[in-house]
Formats: sequence, C-alpha cells, structure tokens
Amino acid sequence: MQKRNFILNENNKKPIFVDIRFVSSTKSKPMVIFCHGFKGFKDWGHFNLIADYFANAGFVFVKFSFSHNGTTAAHLCDFDDLKAFGHNNFSIELNDAKLVLDYIYNNANQLEGDKNNITIIGHSRGGGIAILMANLDSRIQKLITWASVCDFNYFFSNIDLNKWKSNGIVNIYNARTKQEMPLYYQFYEDYLRNKELLNIQNAAENLSKPWLILHGSNDQAVSVDAALQLHEWNLNSTLEIINDADHTFGGKHPYDTTLLPEHTEHLLKTSILFLDNN
Repeated sequence: MQKRNFILNENNKKPIFVDIRFVSSTKSKPMVIFCHGFKGFKDWGHFNLIADYFANAGFVFVKFSFSHNGTTAAHLCDFDDLKAFGHNNFSIELNDAKLVLDYIYNNANQLEGDKNNITIIGHSRGGGIAILMANLDSRIQKLITWASVCDFNYFFSNIDLNKWKSNGIVNIYNARTKQEMPLYYQFYEDYLRNKELLNIQNAAENLSKPWLILHGSNDQAVSVDAALQLHEWNLNSTLEIINDADHTFGGKHPYDTTLLPEHTEHLLKTSILFLDNN
C-alpha cells in the first residue's frame, strides 16, 4: 500500500509532499519517519528503494520533502522554486517534521500503524532535525541518524556573515545541478533567535531514548568525527562506523538500478535489527 505525493498544508503555507508505504495486513506496524538532508528531497536517489525495504520488513515508512526545499508539485525531483529554498530555515524544518508526525500519529489506524511505536530517522542535516525532534516530542520512541551533522552552526562557518547581512543573500553552488542556490539572511537570523532550541548538543545529552548512530568512514561531506561527537554526548547511544561508506552510503541521483548499494544494504539491515531489538 502506498500514498504518494500526499500533500500536507498548514494555513496555506508551502505544501509538504509526503509518501507513505507499507505492506497491508491485519497486524499493527511500527512507523518510521525519514528526514532528508540539505539539497535533498523525498525522491532523491535510492530513497524509494529504502522505503520499499522498510515496508517489506514490516514497517510503515513515511518520507517527505521539507516544504521549503525548493521542489514543487510539477517538479518533485528538481529545485524549481529557488525563492522557497532561499527562505528555508531550521525552524521551518522542525515544524514540517512535527506536522508529518501529527498526521501519522492521528491517522495511525488507517495507515495500519502503531502510534505508540514511532521512530524518526534523519540523514545529514536531517539527522540534526531528527535529534531535536526525538528530544522534543514524547510521541517519538526511537531515533536513528545516518551521516548526521552534530552542530548547525557549522553551516555558517564558511560564509562571510557581514557580507551576507549587507547583501541579504548568499549563493551556494550545487555541483550536481550546476545551480547557484540562494540563501537569504533570514536563515541566519532565525538560527540566532532560536539557538537554544536548535542546540543539537543539548538535545543529544538529554535524550534517553534508544538511539543508533550510523556513519561512513569515507564520508567527505560530514566528517565521521560528527558521529563520534554525538556518541560522546550520549554514551547510551549505539555507534557503528561503516567501513569505506561515503556520505550517501553508495546512493546517487539519479539512481538507475533496482539493486541497493552494498553500504546502503548494510545500513538498512543494521537499522532494522536495532529497531527489532528495541
């Protein structure tokens, strides 16, 4: 069973496009929410294969595109709305994740899901959002992070903040799409206003739920040191470094085969074993 490109709207704001997949049965199933990373979207690369993998393993798998990630209804796999992309920020992404959680929690019965068994998974920047959500919301029982960041402040470390403030905009080059992608200064202003709420270290240290940290040893985008730092902040977490795996565990976009990359298969087997054991 699947609901594809289901739209969540909040007060006529930007839509959140959602996919929900599960294998229908009479049994109530644990539910998983997946948060993509920066310059990502719900249909990126091998994410649909990952959704099928979880569904076939007995889960309700929910993935979504953050409302301001730059994709549109007409172009779900392209950054067609760069203005929206530029107006994104961490607070918007937190609110988007909460809206998705609200929906599956309130509609668990029709999704054949167990609202008392919800896990959030986040990749890269989405891992930071997942950590915050797991700490903030008691409806989330378990957390898994894949190649997660450990600090949102890193995002601004290579930007000339004075120039950004003066110009109101800075452009980030996307090597895959060859686009100059705008970020408006509101992004940094929102971070400063909500710095305490967006503190990943505080969330990690306070978290008392089962947490699996997975990271590739050959991650060129987010250093494996981030995983080590997260684990140091929460020694009750489970840490595994996947030897030679890169930032996307072998995935790429577009992804033109139905076979999962070896490192992604390892990632998924480890994740599902963790969920089964907890």
